[in-house]
Formats: sequence, C-alpha cells, structure tokens
Amino acid sequence: MQRLTQTIKLVFTAMVIAVMGLAFSSNAWAGKITGLRIGQGIGSVRIVFDADSKFDYKVFTLSEPNRLVIDAQGVDVSPEVAKNKDNNIFVDNIRIGTVGVNGIRIVFDLKKPILIKKVFMLSPQSNFNWRFAIDLEATSEREFLSKIGNSHAVSSNDYNPADTSVSTKAAATSPATKAKQRKIIVIDAGHGGVDPGAIGYNGTYEKNITLSMAKELKELLDQKGKYKVYLTRSRDVFIPLRERVKISRSHDADLFISVHADSAKNRKAVGLSVYTLSETASDKEAAALAEKENKADIVAGLNFAEHSKEVSDILLNLAQRETNNSSAEFASLLSAQMSKVAKTVSNTHRFAGFAVLKAPDVPSVLLELGYLSNPTEERQLRQKSYRRKLGEAAVKAIDKYFQNPKH
Repeated sequence: MQRLTQTIKLVFTAMVIAVMGLAFSSNAWAGKITGLRIGQGIGSVRIVFDADSKFDYKVFTLSEPNRLVIDAQGVDVSPEVAKNKDNNIFVDNIRIGTVGVNGIRIVFDLKKPILIKKVFMLSPQSNFNWRFAIDLEATSEREFLSKIGNSHAVSSNDYNPADTSVSTKAAATSPATKAKQRKIIVIDAGHGGVDPGAIGYNGTYEKNITLSMAKELKELLDQKGKYKVYLTRSRDVFIPLRERVKISRSHDADLFISVHADSAKNRKAVGLSVYTLSETASDKEAAALAEKENKADIVAGLNFAEHSKEVSDILLNLAQRETNNSSAEFASLLSAQMSKVAKTVSNTHRFAGFAVLKAPDVPSVLLELGYLSNPTEERQLRQKSYRRKLGEAAVKAIDKYFQNPKH
C-alpha cells in the first residue's frame, strides 16, 4: 500500500510538472513574429516586424562584424523571416537563434554603419496586427563604434536583461571590438613634391623636415598600440590642401595634425607655435562645404539631406563649434607639452584660416615646429634626436586629450 501510495505521488508529481511545463511553454511563446518588411528612405531605413501579439525587446549594435541585434522575449519567430530579400543599402543577411531561457535573437549583418534612431511597437489597427518597428540612420564608422553594446541598447520597459546580459556584454567588450575602437589620427606632413615650403638659413627644405617629423610621430604613436595612424603623404609628393582635408575625413579621423616649419625675414625669430581655425574662417568654410555637397554629406553623424537650409545651417554650426572647442582643447595641451622641451612663441596657441584645418567634423591643429630661417632651430630640426623629443611631447598631449571621455 505504501509502495502504491509512493507510485501515485510520483505520477501526480510528474503530472504537475508536465502541466507546469505546458503552462510555462504557453507563456514563453505567447506570440509569434510572422513577417518582416524593410523600407528604405534617404539615408535611413525602417525595419518592420509583423507579430500576432505584443512582446518585450532589446535592440543594440555590435561590431566585428558590424551587426544589428534584436533580442525578443515571450515570442517565437517564423523561419520565413530569415528569408526576407528586400533590397536596401544598410542591412544584409538575417540570422535567427535563441538567447537565454525565454528569448529569440534576430541578427542583421550591416553593409554600412548605422545609428538606432527610434524603436517602437504599434498596436493592431486597420488590416494590420501588432507591428514592431526600428528606424535606422546612416552614420560614420566612428560614431557607430561609440554606440555599440548593452550600454546603448534600446529596450521595452518590461524587458528582463538577465537572459542576455552575459552574452552581449562579452561580445561588446571582446578584444576584437576593443581593437576596432582605437582612436584614429591623421598626420599631415606639410608641402611636398614641387612645393618645398620654407627654405632654411642653410638651404633646408621644409617639406623634408615635415615628412621626417610626421614619420617620427607615427612611429611613436604606433608603439602605444592604442591608435590607428595614417599619413597624408609618406613620400615626397605634392598633395593639394583640400585633398588633405578629404583624407582626414575619409579615415573618420578623431584628430588631425598638420606639421609645418616657419620662416621669417628676421633671422632671430624663434619658437614653436600651434594654430587652430579662427571662427570667421570656420563658419565660412562650413557653409561652403554644405553647399558644395548639396547637404547630402554626413558630418558628425548629421544627415543634412533630411533638413531645411535653416536647420542644416544650425546643425552644421553646432558641429563646427564642437570641433573648434575640441581643437582648442588639444592645442592647449600640445602647447603645454611642447613648452617643456622646446622654445615657444608668446601666445603659443594662435588662430588662422589655414585650409587644412577646415574639416567641420575633425578636431585639427597646425603645428609650426620652429623657424628654419633661424640657424639654431634649423640645425635642431635636422637632428633626429630633437624631432623625437618633440614627438614624445606630442604623444603625451595626445594621450591627455583622449583621456577625456568625450573624445
């Protein structure tokens, strides 16, 4: 009898567990994502999922490779969703998997860097059931990388992060991702080719000094292992000034440093100086750039094609102002470090309308290493040991600049 009772208890327990399991399963998969549509606009795309019930979600981006990730809880997904072939310029292959104990994951491989502009759920109306929409906007690689991972995810109020925090955090902080987040610096060796620049007291060409200094600085920065460094020129060639600006922007540079050496009729003139763009010159150039690109260019993550001229002017002015502030901040740090190892002119940080400083979205400085017309400074600048000392000071300024989280 006791044995029968135990058997009945076991059977009853098993039945309870089975019923609970069915209840849990029913709750876990309360609805289903049945379809997917992708619509493309100018510099944007909207992804719409059709579903037969509301569900909780989290949307974020990851790199290596660049991808958009949607984690959804309490909903299943039709395999047909992964077969969507809507052509667009932003998202590519679609993969479906599971995450945690009660969720599904949909991953879009990205053709281009994007920002998550808006995420929302639409309740049933007309001939539509529930719809889950994600609006994406084109951006730069630099801006994309600054917004990846859990810390920038967009989620519904009832989303439970416990299911996915481990996997997404690991992906967001992987060594490959960190490597991709290295700051990008473009170093511009002034003059070159048919343009020798200033000619020193003893015949030294500025173009040769600037190239040697640029290579020295690149070598020192490469040794740090936390920067990606490009040169506008690595040999004796002529590059137009505006082309140098284009090079810095094409690399999505976080910092642009143009290296020069000065000259003056007064042979006693001596000292290093650092220039940033004057406000008058920057405003004029910014307006010219907006007109030339027909406001279709993306500057500092802003797509001007979507705004009126008045709004575009305001946005571009704000972007330029932020860039100028960052340029001035770095110029101050650079001046302070250089004053420790070299003679500097009074008011070391100066302002001018140099064409190479006119990228509206790249903090830029022009470094005048000293006066080649001064015999002493000419001799110093020809010495590798002196250029290395200047380079080490510049690296210290760069390190301090990027210690600021906003950069």
